[in-house]
Order: sequence, then structure tokens, then C-alpha cells
Amino acid sequence: MWIKSSEKLCLLALGATLFSVGCESNFSETPMDAEQSAGGLVIRSSEGDWREVEERIKGAYDLGLNELPMGELVVKIGLTFLGTPYAPQTLDPRGEEELVVELEELDCVTFVETVLALAGVIHGLEFDSYSRMSNEEIREAYAKKLEALRYRAGHLNGYVSRLHYFSDWVKDNAALGLVDEVFTAYPAILDKEPVNFMTTHPEAYWQLKEDEELLVEIKKTEIALSESERFYVPQQSLFQIEPELRPGDIVAATSSVEGLDVAHTGLAIRKDDRIHLLHAPLVGGVVQISEQPLTERILDKTAQDGVIIARPLG
Repeated sequence: MWIKSSEKLCLLALGATLFSVGCESNFSETPMDAEQSAGGLVIRSSEGDWREVEERIKGAYDLGLNELPMGELVVKIGLTFLGTPYAPQTLDPRGEEELVVELEELDCVTFVETVLALAGVIHGLEFDSYSRMSNEEIREAYAKKLEALRYRAGHLNGYVSRLHYFSDWVKDNAALGLVDEVFTAYPAILDKEPVNFMTTHPEAYWQLKEDEELLVEIKKTEIALSESERFYVPQQSLFQIEPELRPGDIVAATSSVEGLDVAHTGLAIRKDDRIHLLHAPLVGGVVQISEQPLTERILDKTAQDGVIIARPLG
């Protein structure tokens, strides 16, 4: 696992994490069970997923990766997922909103969240605390990190609390001190386009189709996000900022689709002296490193027009 390894648009996997307009396929068929954690959080997972969590955290610590800078650690962990199958909509099984722990199949957003949650646990480990941790405590620590990343103010409180729009995800996690939004001044510019994709496409979300009250609440979220200051670096400035990007940075490709803020996400990785994207794309079907450098990749995507960059904090 720790061996060193060196379009269709994924729109609605960002809305059901955004869910994936153009990333449509069946729900994951991995059997999962709901269980309640010691902290009272209802978690949906499989034993296979928890084994992955435990092995990655223990393996990273045994190799001393907890001493790496956060960005380097994020890349090391991300590379262990190379070849992991792509699957959209894993966060949206029928029933009440629960914290889904899924490492065996990933989409572009759950890949980023999973890697950051693992890195957050590993980076905070000291020998004394690690040596005393049981598997149950490792699971609990991971679940808390994942919840903090995925839900508003770090707490799961129903479907509306999930950070469905990735620009909202960046803002919320920056407020919690988990990431730093890197470009909020020139060459970044204000994104003045309204965000309303979910409420203008409610048929794409079973939760919104079945509960009009949720639709009203999501609309409030969209209005607040649309009225907030959202910065992005336009595609014509990508060559200019590339030298400032660091391995492990979170890359959110902004969308030219009306009402949608972000079309795809991944992690920056350096390859042949250029920044590429370590990501879980629909095209290709597995976690991979982009063939093209990030700049050229964005320029070639008609539905992507720039980037938001967030830097993981330790």
C-alpha cells in the first residue's frame, strides 16, 4: 500500500457531494451497515472500509509519515489510492443523512475528503497517543475528521448541513482552520455568478424530489453563497500561478455551467516539473494522475474556466 508511486463532466458528484450531472451511474453496491459511534454519530460503513482506514493510518505512522509537512503527507496518502474505482453518489443511500465512510470506491469529492481526513488523523499523532490507540479509537478519530470536513461547522445535522457546493466547502473548512484559501486577490477575481444548480435541477436529487422543505433550505444556502465573496483564478492566469502551487493543494476546477460553482476536484501533484492533478475522474474510471499538466487540462475543458485553490493545514 505504501509503495512509492510516481469528459464527461463530474458535475453532480459535487452536488450529491454535488451528485454528478454527467457522472451518472448506479449507486455503489458495496454492502454497508449503519452503526452509532461512541460520540453518537450514525455512521454508514463496511468492515472493508474500516480495515482500509486502520491499515493506512497505522502504515503511515509506522513509516514516520506523521512527521511530514501536511502537503507532502496528503500526496503520500493520495498516491495509495491510485487505481481505486470511481463511483458517484456513494453519499446518497436511501434514508436519513448519515456519515458515509467509503474508501473502496470514490468520486472526485469523496477522494479529496477521504485523503484529508486520513492526513488529519495521521498528522496529529504523537508516539504516546498512537501507541495507546485501539482500532475503535482510530475509527472514532477518522470519523470526527471526516465529519468536520463534510458538514457545515463540522457537524452533521441532516442533509442540509452537508457542504454540497465546493466553494462553500472551502469557505467552511477555512473558517474551521482546516484549509487556507490561497488566492483571494489578483490574479484571482470575484465570481459573481449566482449558485443555484441544485434547486434548478431538483430532479437530480432524490432528497429534494421527496421533501419540499429541504428544497427551501437548500435555496437559503444558495442565496447566502451567491451573496458571499467567492474568488477564483481564471484559466488565462493559470500559467501565472502554477509556480505558487504546492503538492497537496486542493484544486477545485470552477464550472462554466450556469448555476454551478465547481465542476471537478483533486489534489496538486508535481510530475516532470509541472503541476498535475491527482484525482478520481469519471473518464478512466479510477483514481489517477492526469496525463496533462493542470493548466493545459483546464484549458482543454470547455465546461471548466478556472480554479479555486485551498491549502490543507496541519
